[in-house]
Amino acid sequence: MILGANRRILLVDDNPSIHADFKKVLLDSQVRNDALDDAEEMLFEEKSRPKHQPARFSIESAFQGQEALEKVLAAIARGEPFSMAFVDVRMPPGWDGIETIARLWEADPALQVVVCTAYSDYSWETMSEKLGVSENLVLLKKPFDNVEVLQIAHSMTKKWLVTRQAAWRLSELEEMVVRRTPQLESASAEVTLSEERFSKAFRNSPIPQAIQSLPAQRFVDVNDAFLKMTGFTREEVTERTPLELGLCLDYETRFLKSASEGKVVRNVETQIVGRDKELRTALISLEPLTVAGQPHILMMAQDISDRLHLEHQLRQAQKMEAVGQLAAGIAHDFNNLLTIIQGHASLHRSVTGMPREVANSLAQISTAAECAADLTRKLLTFSRRNMVRPKVIKLNDIIKKLGGMLHRLLGERVELVMKFTPGLEPIFADATSIEQVLMNLTLNGRDAMPDGGTITVGTSNITLGENAALNNPDARPGSYVCLSVNDTGTGMDEATRNRIFEPFFTTKELNKGTGMGLATVYGIVKQHGGWVEVDTEVGKGSTFRVLIPSTTRTTEHHSESHPESVADDGDHTILVVEDDAVVRSLVVEVLTSYNYKVIEAENGDAAIERWPQFREEVDLLLTDMVMPGEANGLAVARHCTSSKPNLKVIYTSGYSSELFGSDVQLEDGVNYLPKPYFCGKLTAIIRKALVTRKGEEPLPVAV
Repeated sequence: MILGANRRILLVDDNPSIHADFKKVLLDSQVRNDALDDAEEMLFEEKSRPKHQPARFSIESAFQGQEALEKVLAAIARGEPFSMAFVDVRMPPGWDGIETIARLWEADPALQVVVCTAYSDYSWETMSEKLGVSENLVLLKKPFDNVEVLQIAHSMTKKWLVTRQAAWRLSELEEMVVRRTPQLESASAEVTLSEERFSKAFRNSPIPQAIQSLPAQRFVDVNDAFLKMTGFTREEVTERTPLELGLCLDYETRFLKSASEGKVVRNVETQIVGRDKELRTALISLEPLTVAGQPHILMMAQDISDRLHLEHQLRQAQKMEAVGQLAAGIAHDFNNLLTIIQGHASLHRSVTGMPREVANSLAQISTAAECAADLTRKLLTFSRRNMVRPKVIKLNDIIKKLGGMLHRLLGERVELVMKFTPGLEPIFADATSIEQVLMNLTLNGRDAMPDGGTITVGTSNITLGENAALNNPDARPGSYVCLSVNDTGTGMDEATRNRIFEPFFTTKELNKGTGMGLATVYGIVKQHGGWVEVDTEVGKGSTFRVLIPSTTRTTEHHSESHPESVADDGDHTILVVEDDAVVRSLVVEVLTSYNYKVIEAENGDAAIERWPQFREEVDLLLTDMVMPGEANGLAVARHCTSSKPNLKVIYTSGYSSELFGSDVQLEDGVNYLPKPYFCGKLTAIIRKALVTRKGEEPLPVAV
């Protein structure tokens, strides 16, 4: 840092004569006048006084603003900065004086500047507006007096020096204080840092916090999170009690007493009601502290309302998933039993000459078995293991097609309003399943309006962002098509709302409903990769929103079916792989009655073991999909077709084909026979499989 005199002056003017004038004024004043000094010495009789030594200025010239900036930067780089600059306001064609000064100050903020201007140039207000108010700026009006210029040069260079010396002195003083009082400085820094840390941590903490005085419980300070949670402003809260604010903090008096006695209270669950009167749950912690010698408490209120809501939704989803797995297992075992019942009933009904009473009894058995099979299908739908045939469909078209039937089903007392969104995105879904969803939701709305009302069915496109799952664990980012069904009925309370998708849960009277309507909706929507949202309130109706992912697939065009030849029964050998002995016995009995030769295997491992012995004679493999042991139906098919590629394969299961993913292409009625089934359906699919379609390759089996 330069601490001695610095009289380096920069002249910035586009007129060379102005430069000459300035140099004449500033440099000529430096010529030593010995005669004058001698006269002064004689007059005042001060012989010992040293001779007068005038200040010597060093002047450099710049004729444009850009040149001036370059000189300032170069001087700084050499360690010889200018102390001041005379700058003309008008310097065409480059920067004017105002812009030049701004650029020079960017390079050297300590530079003292004298603006040379005429009355017609910028006003002081304009320059102050452009440059800002600065102590380093002086205005010199043209034409100027030589003495005035000389005085300004002396004053400004002296000011530059004094300013630098003061800064150095201040720095030296600060260093001296630091050296002499290290402990005090360290302690002060620690206190300041601690206060800063606490202040920042307190203000910016995402957990609502407040400082209350004791025993009055007045709020001394609160952070932003507390204000957001309660809905008040800082001005409203400060120096007021919760009671004065109408703020309900429902923590027990004993906890407050413990805190006032210096005891720490941690994570006490309590209720908070803020300005909006909304009840929220929070974990309250109380920390005793002393402020200005007075007792206070630091209250922390962690709002867990949203977390509890999400936990409740997660538990509900887990419960529904567990119920779905249970329902799927029950349906699978039940389908095996129904296969036996339906099979034997249909087998004996085909016998001629049967007494009418027996025939009627068998018909009742078949009807009851079919009703039971329909119930298992609903259970599989709920568990998302029912068979679906998805394709690209337009939801608006589905609703319009069902409109007439919905009007008839709802009756005259219910008004049906439809609101379609133009340009609705297509979805990849099973049309029949979507129709079932719409039917069940509208009928559910009708039943909620015993005195009539309005049901509004609407569609819309919805795009969800990354934060979609914050309020709903089922939600995911992406584009969706929304089907909404709103009714003006009785609505539901929270307890009912939490159970509406459970199988067999119903609020209707006995024998008025199965409790599977909304459970079926839940299963279908889940199976299509979507979810259901419900808004309801007692006395204000309900709104169901079904969200299904939109698709970018194009509409599929299926070719016309190929003609088939007719196959005769018999003269074929079938390998039956079924772990349920009763079902296997039924299948063998039915196929044998149609003159097929049947080879049995009680599971997949047994089938693979016997395959080499019967490989040449087996024409068709009929295998269950899920069996005990290492080999399931897919593994059996892979093993057998690896050595006999033309082998026909039919899969059967009490589960949906969707359960088995993309490992095999399954088509109901072609190479997949869902349980339960009638004997006629069994023989029909086998007869169809043993026929080679003209012009078609056989359907692929397990990959």
